[in-house]
Amino acid sequence: MGMGAARRLTLRLAGAAALSVTVGAGEARAQDDATPLDGIEVQGRGQGGGANPGAGGTGRGPVQGYVATESRAGTKTDTPIMETPRSVEVIGREELEDRAATSIPEAVRYSPGVTTNGSGFDPRFDQISIRGFPVNTFGDYKDGLRQAQGQFATFRTDPFQLERIDIIKGPAAVLYGQSTPGGLIDRVSKRPTAEPQFEAIGTIGGTGRYEAGFDASGPLNAEGTLTGRLTALGRLGEVDFDIEDERFFLAPSFTWAPNDETRITIYGLAQKDETDSNVAVMNAGISPNINVLNIRASDPDYDYLKQDQYQLGYELEHAFNETFTVRQNARYNHLDMRSRYLTAGVSGGGFDPARPNVYRRGSWAIDETIEAVQLDNQLQAKFETGAIRHTMLFGLDYQWSESRQGQGSLAANPAYDLDIDDPRYGVDGPTPPITTRTDIGLKQLGLYAQDQIKIGERWNISAGVRRDWANRTSDNTRFDGSAPTASAERDDKAFSYNIGVLYAFESGISPYASYSTSFLPAAVRGPNGGLLKPTEGEQIEAGVKYQPPGSSSLFTAAVYRLTEKNAVKYDPLNGAAQAIGEIETRGVELSARIDLAQGFKAIASYNYNDAEIKRDSVAANVGNQPLVTPRHTASAWLDYEFQGGALAGLGFGAGVRHVGASYAENANVIRNRPYTLLDAAARYDFGTANPKLAGYSLALNATNLADKDAPVCNSGRCYLSQGRTVIGTLRYRW
Repeated sequence: MGMGAARRLTLRLAGAAALSVTVGAGEARAQDDATPLDGIEVQGRGQGGGANPGAGGTGRGPVQGYVATESRAGTKTDTPIMETPRSVEVIGREELEDRAATSIPEAVRYSPGVTTNGSGFDPRFDQISIRGFPVNTFGDYKDGLRQAQGQFATFRTDPFQLERIDIIKGPAAVLYGQSTPGGLIDRVSKRPTAEPQFEAIGTIGGTGRYEAGFDASGPLNAEGTLTGRLTALGRLGEVDFDIEDERFFLAPSFTWAPNDETRITIYGLAQKDETDSNVAVMNAGISPNINVLNIRASDPDYDYLKQDQYQLGYELEHAFNETFTVRQNARYNHLDMRSRYLTAGVSGGGFDPARPNVYRRGSWAIDETIEAVQLDNQLQAKFETGAIRHTMLFGLDYQWSESRQGQGSLAANPAYDLDIDDPRYGVDGPTPPITTRTDIGLKQLGLYAQDQIKIGERWNISAGVRRDWANRTSDNTRFDGSAPTASAERDDKAFSYNIGVLYAFESGISPYASYSTSFLPAAVRGPNGGLLKPTEGEQIEAGVKYQPPGSSSLFTAAVYRLTEKNAVKYDPLNGAAQAIGEIETRGVELSARIDLAQGFKAIASYNYNDAEIKRDSVAANVGNQPLVTPRHTASAWLDYEFQGGALAGLGFGAGVRHVGASYAENANVIRNRPYTLLDAAARYDFGTANPKLAGYSLALNATNLADKDAPVCNSGRCYLSQGRTVIGTLRYRW
C-alpha cells in the first residue's frame, strides 16, 4: 500500500455495527505489484445468531443480545424475522440469564400476547396462553417436535437446557399438524459448538433452594468433524409456599459433520423432578371478589409429584446441491409420573356443617405413563423462476403417543381435618390404591407443502397447505367391578391452510397480512360416550415490523381476529362435555426490543385481547368473557451495563408486569382483580476489574420484589402468585 494515507476495509452487516480494519502509514508495505485499496465496502444481510454449526442453522442458533434476526419456527426454514409475514418472537440465552428464568413461564412472561400462570402459580405445569388460548399441552414443542401431552402429566423443560425459545402466535397447523389456535412455543436445545466452551454455575435461593450445573461443548477429534456437548444440572430445596423444587438432568449431544453438506446430531435427556401436586389455596365468599386465604388446601408433607422423563432423538440434514436439502428429525419420549395430595373432592369432604371452620379432606392419587414417537421428514428446494425466488418445503410427519393414567381416592379422614382458624401441617398417611385407569392413544400422519416466494428485494409471500389423518382411542377401566370397560375410537381428516404477504421497505418498515388455520382432534368423551369432533381455529392478522437501518432493535405492532370453533364446553343438561362452544378474540399487540451498543437493552410489550364467548351450552354465557382471559396485559424490562470507568462490568435490570382483571368462570360473576408485579436484577463481571478473574460473574435476581400475593381463581380453584423469590448466581465461563 505504500506510505500514504491509511486504508480502510469495512465489512457492514445488516443489524450489526460496522467492523473496520485500518492499516496506518508505515505499519504495512505493499508488494511492488500490489493494487492500492481505497475504501472497499462489502454489504450483506446478517444471518443472526452467530456461527454454530451444530445448532441446525442460523434460525435455531444463538441470539446476540435481545434481538434475533432469524427464526426457523415460523417457516421451518431459516427466514429473517423481518421477512416473515406473521408474529414470531425469539427469546435468547442472554435474556434468559439476565432475568434468571428458572422455568418456561418465567422465560416467556415478558412477551406480548403471552400470559402465564393463568390459574396462579402451579409448578406442575407450564401454564402459558397465547392470545387467550392455552398452549400448555398441544403447543409444547422442543426442537421442532411436539412434546407429547398426557392426561395429567406433561414433559418439563429447564431453561438451562436451552439456547433460545421461539414463539409462534396464532394457528400453525400447516407446518406442525394438530395444534391449538393460540400458537406454539418451540424450546430450542443447546447443541455442540465448533469452538470449545465451558460454563459452571451455582445458585442459592432465599427459600432454601440450591442448584449447580455445568455446560461443556467443543470438538472431539482433531479434524473438528465430531463435536459434543454435555449439559447437566442438579437442584434441591423449595420455592415459595413450602413447595418442593427438585430436579436433576443430564443432556448429552453429539454432532458429526464430515463435510459442509452433511450433519447429523444425536441427543438425549434423562431428567428426574419432584414438586408438589396440589398447591391450591382456601377461598371463601362468592362474588364479585372472592376472598382468597393464604392457606394451602393440601399438606406439603403429604403432597408430592414425582416424575422421570427420558428423550432420545436425532437431527439429520444433507444438502445435495444449492437447490435441494433434506432433513429428518426424530425423537422417542418416555415419562413416568406418580403423585398424591389431600383434597375435599372425595366422599365426606368439604366444610363440616357442625364445625364451619373445619375443612374435611381425603386423599387422591394419580399415576401416568406416556410414550411417544415423532418423525418429521422435509425436502427443501431453493430455485428461481425469472425474477422470482422460491424456497419450497415439502414434508411428511408422523406421531404416535399413548398415555396410561390411573386414579384412586380415599374418603375424608379426620386425621386430615384442617382448621382454617389454626392451620397445621405435617400429616402423613397411606397412598390411595389405583382403582380406575384411562388409556388415550393418538396416531397422526401429515403431508404438507409450503412455498416462500421472494419477488425482487421487497415482496415476500408465503403460502402453505396440509392434509392430516388422525386416529384417537380412549379406553376406560374400573378395577372394583362397578362398571365395565368402555372404549371409544374416532378417525378424522382435515385440510389446513396459511398465506401471508409482506413488503419490506428500504426504510426498515415491513407491513404484512396473513391468514392461517388449525385443527385439533379431541380426547374428551361426549354425553354419548364417543370422542368429540375436532376443534378448529382461524386467524386473520395484519401488522407492521420496523427495524431502523443499521440497528438491531425491533419494533412490532399487530392486530388480529382469532376464532376457535367446536370448543369443548361442559353441558350441565347432559352432565358431560360437548364440542359446541365458540370463542373469538380480537386484539392489538405492541412490542419493542431494543439493543444498543452503549450497554442499554430493553423489552416492552402491551396486549389488548377482547375475548368473547360466541356459542356455549349455557345460553347466559354467550357474550361473556372467557374465564381467566384478561383484556389488558403489559410488561417492560430495562437492562443497563456500565461500559467504562470505575463501574465497568456492573449491570442492573428492572421489570414490571401487569395483568388486568379477569373472571374465575364463564358466567362472569366471580372476578379476579388486576395485579402488578416488580422484578429486579444486579450483576457484576469480575474480569472487568481484574483479568485474573476473567470469566467469573455474580448475579442477584429478585422476582415479585414487593412480595405481593396476587390471587387467581379458575372454576372454583384458587391459587396465589409465587411470592418474592431471590436467587444469587455465581457463574464461571472459559
